[in-house]
Amino acid sequence: MSNFEDSAFGAGHDHIFLGAAHEDNERRTWMVIALCSAMMVVEIVGGSLFGSLALVADGLHMSTHAGAMLIAALAYTYARRHAADNRFVFGTGKLGDLAGFTSAIVLAMIALLIGYEAISRFLSPVPIHFGQAIPIAVLGLLVNLASVWLLSGNHHGHSHGHSHGHSHGHEDEHGHEDEVHRIAGSVGVFALSVFEDGVPPVFRITPETASSKLNADAVSVTTIRPDGTHQTFTFADRGGYLESKDDIPEPHAFRAVVRLPDGEHQIEFKEHEHDHDDPQAAANRDHNIRSAYIHVIADAAVSVMAIIGLLLARAFGWAWMDPLAGVIGALVIANWSWGLMRDTGGILLDMNPDKRIAENVRHVIEDNGDTVLDLHVWRVGPGHMSAIVSLATREAQRNPGFYRAALKRFKGLSHVTVEVNPTRAVA
Repeated sequence: MSNFEDSAFGAGHDHIFLGAAHEDNERRTWMVIALCSAMMVVEIVGGSLFGSLALVADGLHMSTHAGAMLIAALAYTYARRHAADNRFVFGTGKLGDLAGFTSAIVLAMIALLIGYEAISRFLSPVPIHFGQAIPIAVLGLLVNLASVWLLSGNHHGHSHGHSHGHSHGHEDEHGHEDEVHRIAGSVGVFALSVFEDGVPPVFRITPETASSKLNADAVSVTTIRPDGTHQTFTFADRGGYLESKDDIPEPHAFRAVVRLPDGEHQIEFKEHEHDHDDPQAAANRDHNIRSAYIHVIADAAVSVMAIIGLLLARAFGWAWMDPLAGVIGALVIANWSWGLMRDTGGILLDMNPDKRIAENVRHVIEDNGDTVLDLHVWRVGPGHMSAIVSLATREAQRNPGFYRAALKRFKGLSHVTVEVNPTRAVA
């Protein structure tokens, strides 16, 4: 007989899994729409009054820019208003990812249109009115820079689209490099680090050479803090490295006595400024604000290249510089579009953005002597992960609540469903 229990950590059982900066990002997106709409009206009206076709064309271009922002803004508003609607089984946290995917498709279409127009101008050059084109390109750049400033007001709510959020997915497994200390002895060379990527900080000991091997039972670390308090940490073998079974309390300023089979090694750990960006970048990233950010960055990049192309074309008579700038801009936008489409598509298909959290959940359960039968971890919103765990245990007193309490240590694991399958102990 198995026993189930469903729980939402930190978000209550109302399944509200919106990002921490949801309302702030929503407000900023609407502000950008207002700015773009005002500029659109000024350009279209001004172009019509003064007979400038280029100004009218740029105003119409600005309308498509505002339309793209509208996708993000409406997604924020709808997700917030329907966050408690029980028709959405896991809340509306993924609506931003859906909007981001849609925006990525729009970006790809824009890239194709720019590329098509640029190639057409290579084949059939058209006269360029530099006196009008350059000021309009500068004006468009200023509007885009203002939009970037508005959207970048919350650096923790999103990440720069063109850098894919500086994801730590390929980060050195020691975690923060400035907390790594290497120990060389007769049993080999090892790296001792404080690892805190998505979990409370723990010690990790990793072999640096192929011949370096340690038995978890023969290793311990004792911390001696300035006030004289001692704490001893024992280790578990994680396959490839050893990890302390207990968390390391803050602050991380202490002397560590590392006991290895060849004796004791003393290491000083100093407290330092941590990077407060959540290390689980892929799980926390708000793809909706990211898509809006990419739109304005892409437009700004195209404006910069257009200005350069126009200036060179006017100064040296290089008419081909203008369409070349368009081709380069199209390629840059297409690249950003693909990155956004790949990341949001993976989330919409319930791809786990950080496999390490699943492995850490497995370790916590199996360290208690139980067996994980089935485990699924996926993202339900920015900064919110959900897990379904099926396990077998010989301990009759362990109910789902026991495992939920053990899993509360994981940052961002907001919703957990546990199935416990009791098994008979072998005599």
